[in-house]
Amino acid sequence: MKAMILAAGKGTRVRPITYTIPKPMIPILQKPVMEFLLELLRQHGFTEIMVNVSHLASEIESYFRDGQHFGVEIAYSFEGKIVDEELVGQALGSAGGMRRIQDFSPFFDDTFVVLCGDALIDLNLTEAVKWHKEKGAIATIVMKTVPREEVPSYGVVVTDDDGKIKAFQEKPSIEEALSNSINTGIYIFEPEIFDYIPSGVEFDIGSQLFPKLVEKGAPFYGIAMDFEWVDIGRTPDYWRAIRSVLTGEVKNVQIPGKQIAPGIYTGLNVSANWDKVDIQGPVYIGGMTHIEDGAKIIGPTMIGPNCWICSGATVDNSVIFEYARLGPGVRLVDKLVFGRYCVDKTGATIDVQAASLDWLITDTRQELPTHHPPERQAIAELLKNS
Repeated sequence: MKAMILAAGKGTRVRPITYTIPKPMIPILQKPVMEFLLELLRQHGFTEIMVNVSHLASEIESYFRDGQHFGVEIAYSFEGKIVDEELVGQALGSAGGMRRIQDFSPFFDDTFVVLCGDALIDLNLTEAVKWHKEKGAIATIVMKTVPREEVPSYGVVVTDDDGKIKAFQEKPSIEEALSNSINTGIYIFEPEIFDYIPSGVEFDIGSQLFPKLVEKGAPFYGIAMDFEWVDIGRTPDYWRAIRSVLTGEVKNVQIPGKQIAPGIYTGLNVSANWDKVDIQGPVYIGGMTHIEDGAKIIGPTMIGPNCWICSGATVDNSVIFEYARLGPGVRLVDKLVFGRYCVDKTGATIDVQAASLDWLITDTRQELPTHHPPERQAIAELLKNS
């Protein structure tokens, strides 16, 4: 069976991570989120997979290549062009990307599944496709029921008693919401869907194709299913995804490495005197990371490979990407560190280099300065007392 993964977006709401990593390559404890999607598709018999790419396309293509190492076949549809010897992405929208593939050669010749490349899911796709076919649907949205207080964060789907979709509400208030069933970005289509998608123009599934189906009265359905779904639409969502995996809320993701103590997992060759480090799980620490005596680590926390945590530093409920060096006395609570950026759980970002704080958080591959500016001590004291 055939499927498509939508992987062309710039991921602007997940910056700064997506400055250098496309959303489908965002790691969930060292494993790209798109790899989990491939495993799910293969498990349910979807082995011919098309991926549309644009932003940082080569990162995706060079990792997954033709898919043979993942037990599937993959081909890529690049959206963009070369300008001044550089690849410039020019995404066509989710539906436009589907149409481009079909116009090139009619690949989608039977029921097919489309998944957004930025969500961690554990869904019975076989059951969803069976329901779709029983309804005689041309398109089906897999929905999830969320608590009513979470409705304003999502696109709401309104169906009749038979599951036929009547309307959509984009992030309605709690009072205005006509449903608490949300669009998860998981779709099942028949090839006839291309009768509703124009060629050669940017066209979106959610904002353009779906309203058109409702307007035309097409057999368009929504099924609410109970499954694990961790959307990484924004930077705070990623922080919560890592937390959910570490605490065991997401069942289909195993914590890598070996467990050296209850709730403490490490990669290869981590350097630490564990009896001299204050550590409380759940915590994952990547390979070749050094933890100095006197550091404090409180879970749920992920520290990537090749990091260096100095004595007196505190990492509490945080996510630290690879090659990060946290200086003496640095206190990170509810933070995400990615390269030169420090992000809190609301998404607010500090560029530590631009703020002249790169002596607090820096790259382990960078040579440390031998002389420190006089204001460093004052800032350090201020941070310790904050």
